[in-house]
Amino acid sequence: MHAPHEGGVITRSTDIEPTLAEVLGELRALDEPRIRTVNERHGDDHGVNLTKLRAMAKRLRTQPELSSALWATGDTAARLLALLICRPKAFGAAELDAMVREADRPKVHDWFVNYVAKKSAHAEELRTSWMNDPAAGVAAAGWALTSDRVVKRPDDLDLAALLDIIEAEMATAPPRVQWAMNTCLATIGIERPECRSRAIDIGKRLRVLEDYPTSPGCTSPYAPVWIAEIVRRREG
Repeated sequence: MHAPHEGGVITRSTDIEPTLAEVLGELRALDEPRIRTVNERHGDDHGVNLTKLRAMAKRLRTQPELSSALWATGDTAARLLALLICRPKAFGAAELDAMVREADRPKVHDWFVNYVAKKSAHAEELRTSWMNDPAAGVAAAGWALTSDRVVKRPDDLDLAALLDIIEAEMATAPPRVQWAMNTCLATIGIERPECRSRAIDIGKRLRVLEDYPTSPGCTSPYAPVWIAEIVRRREG
């Protein structure tokens, strides 16, 4: 038997797993109009505080079947929760390819790449195929995985070729792809001293995100400034 709800949170007297309907009900109870208004400015159509969402995921723990059901709803908050309670290494390459094409909200896309795709045994296979995909969200995911490779396993990457592509294509790339390519450019400049001067030069000549508004205390995404600031922190 279910224990009474407290403020919309599911509490139980047994170890019976909550149903999809119960979880969706809790997500609806957590939705706050103020948060939704802020998120909608950034393309995310949900109003759930992410700290509360993470606490909910911690309570639910890993539940692949529930995760799959949540993802299938298409609801943004449900999909964010799904990504936190899934088993990343259980997905096949085709499943991940389908998911990245469905991840049409910025936060869902970001969490999918960072919490699922990066942990997959198929990450390298998908990285190389996604980078050249005509869908901007898919290509952006490929470039995000490439940035991760630059940090973790750069030795067998052709960094010069990557810089060639960035130099030739970043200025005219779609916004999502441009952002991901710029992140890769900055990552190469930060992580690989032998490529730093060229990365900074490319950034200065293309001037991508040079005028991007940056809050006080935050680092500009403009690659020459970003590279210089992170290198200064590390060496200082």
